[in-house]
Amino acid sequence: MRILVTGGAGFLGSHLCDFLLGQGHEVIGIDNLITGSIENISHLSGNERFRFIKHDVTEYIFVPGPLDAVLHFASPASPVDYLEYPIQTLKVGSLGTHKALGLAKEKKARFLLASTSEVYGDPQIHPQHEEYWGHVNPIGPRGVYDEAKRFAEAITMAYHRYHGVRTRIVRIFNTYGPRMRLNDGRVVPNFIAQALAGKPLTVFGDGSQTRSFCYYTDLIDGIHRLLTSDVDTPVNIGNPGEYSILEFARKILEITGSRSEIVYEKLPEDDPKVRQPDISKARKLLGWEPRVSLDEGLRRTIDFFRPSFPAN
Repeated sequence: MRILVTGGAGFLGSHLCDFLLGQGHEVIGIDNLITGSIENISHLSGNERFRFIKHDVTEYIFVPGPLDAVLHFASPASPVDYLEYPIQTLKVGSLGTHKALGLAKEKKARFLLASTSEVYGDPQIHPQHEEYWGHVNPIGPRGVYDEAKRFAEAITMAYHRYHGVRTRIVRIFNTYGPRMRLNDGRVVPNFIAQALAGKPLTVFGDGSQTRSFCYYTDLIDGIHRLLTSDVDTPVNIGNPGEYSILEFARKILEITGSRSEIVYEKLPEDDPKVRQPDISKARKLLGWEPRVSLDEGLRRTIDFFRPSFPAN
């Protein structure tokens, strides 16, 4: 197939490009490099089946020739990024999704939207299943990301119902692995960087809030299964293993062998208290469930980051 990946130089987008190339497909990656990095795809230089286009997908997307699939992964994805780029985040979720859907419609291609567990907001049910409509503060600082993704889901389903575009929506829960940016503000690179540097690990609130962590290879497998399926409604892809942030901090200290202490700071506004995917739908319809344990995934991720801290 010939496949376009928006956000192709990002953490997940670049791994997706690698996977699709490994499956024998031709891949076009598009990224404006606001949060993506050429380093993530530099190893693909010279690959005849890969092409990179620096472009802002909120503008008209022109790609000559046929396309079989459009995978829309362009978006700032960490609180640090979408608080620094609030307007760009809203625009890529709205205008960017509109342009990517228009391209898929024009090419008669399958469309897959990278949505997020953040559409559930600070959830009032636990674990979160796909039929839950969410509990989001639209005017809070996190609303720029949450509502951008909720709108993206809405316009995706509108294109599916009105134009007959073959659409897929994956709701991604916390994913981690190599190529994350150490300074992107998410808990995994934050804790790893602090531990390897011998600095205190910063826990917000009392650390009782929970998260579920999925290694990127498991996520990519789930995305591929969804893309090639006939499931046109949202599907949660994430690891249902649930850990408090304090438990997670202690696990990072254990695996890195760091002697860093844990310090506490004020909880950010609208920070979700719990986060755990119900993956019953993915198990039933896609035959998918995660395989990489948290300990194994963290070891691989820490090994990737460790050379950046030669003193350790």
